[in-house]
Amino acid sequence: MGEYCSVEKEGRLTIVTIRRAEVMNALHPPGNFELAEVFDEFSADPEQWVAIITGDGERAFSAGNDLKYQAGGGKMGGPSTGFAGLTSRFDNPKPVIAAVNGLAMGGGFEIALACDLIIASANAIFALPEPRVGLAALAGGIHRLPREIGMKQAMGMLLTGRRVPADEGLSLGFVNEVVPQGEALAAAKRWAGLILECAPLSVRASKEAAMQGMSSASLEDAIRGEYDQVKAMRSSEDFVEGPKAFSEKRAPNWKGY
Repeated sequence: MGEYCSVEKEGRLTIVTIRRAEVMNALHPPGNFELAEVFDEFSADPEQWVAIITGDGERAFSAGNDLKYQAGGGKMGGPSTGFAGLTSRFDNPKPVIAAVNGLAMGGGFEIALACDLIIASANAIFALPEPRVGLAALAGGIHRLPREIGMKQAMGMLLTGRRVPADEGLSLGFVNEVVPQGEALAAAKRWAGLILECAPLSVRASKEAAMQGMSSASLEDAIRGEYDQVKAMRSSEDFVEGPKAFSEKRAPNWKGY
């Protein structure tokens, strides 16, 4: 266990828990650097295929930036991969799931938006309240939210800093599933299990093509684009194993290469 987070591995799954419950799992630069190292290791580990990030306790996923640390003159700065080592990490093709177990405010919501899936407990609250304290959601929230729920709905959150409950987040489209309080991590593990049933290189190819395709000038350019993870998938043993297992009516034995 690190000083500000813990890491558990269950087979191919890495579970990362922010452990600053005394400040609602708010993050300061030391915590961000520690989490960046954790996700560096996850990204580089060929044996780990999916990650979950959650917060300690049931009150908060993360209250975002630790403003008291900042106001107290603590040394600022952060890793190149952004808040929690995730919000500016654009080269990780492996799926990351946010198990939002409570408040996800400011940078906490931006961590969740940087993940591929958001599983929320019924008591979860989402907001980007930075304008209320003279700041702005510059760790990706301003840009990710409109891409996920459309400009008008995003502006309704960005310009007011209003709090959105989990059920509304599901309706808006940035939450994948809402579960009873205390069950977010278990539900995230269930989603991770579904992902792990699939070929890991196919999952990475799908994520990379979808994400990079969003930046293409047209649908045609996105479809015709060349993607590194698609090339890796096509040259892998798993590319043969999948159809072979299907024809032999057995479960595939994915290798990840």
